[in-house]
Amino acid sequence: MNTLLFRPAGDVDLAAVVRLRDDAARWMLARGITGQWQPGELGEDHFRRISETGEVWLAEAAGRVVGAWEVWWEDEDAWGPQSPTAGYVHRLMVDHSNVPTGTGLQLLRMAERRVAEVGRPLVRLDCLAGNARLKAYYLDAGYRVVGHKEGKPQPGGPPKSFTLLEKAVRDGGQQGRA
Repeated sequence: MNTLLFRPAGDVDLAAVVRLRDDAARWMLARGITGQWQPGELGEDHFRRISETGEVWLAEAAGRVVGAWEVWWEDEDAWGPQSPTAGYVHRLMVDHSNVPTGTGLQLLRMAERRVAEVGRPLVRLDCLAGNARLKAYYLDAGYRVVGHKEGKPQPGGPPKSFTLLEKAVRDGGQQGRA
């Protein structure tokens, strides 16, 4: 297994992130996972906008982008107005043709560490309400269901319904110290 290197995406990386997302969408469709992502839905402009208010992260192996995710610092469309106690993980994706099993969980753990690094004690995410497999994946990763959101706006598509999940994370070991 190649060692993964993690870094924030820059403008020069956006085409690779779009390719990765489109490939992930095709992978889902080939496995009968419909209604989630479609190839061509999001372009470089989407990831550039996310980088202005949040973060886009990359995972690289042998100099090639093999995974990515977004961290948002607020997500009012799904969670409503909130105090700044969480980071919101979106679009966790891997190159299924080029990484071993377990890579997605490595990316998720790095996203959790990033949220903890900025001192926020919760990681929140959502998944399509009808995607039982993805919901089970997040439950197995230590998340818990905390609600549902009907009609969440989608970039490039109609609103959809989502399951809301969250997990407590530690901020570099500082939380809970006496």
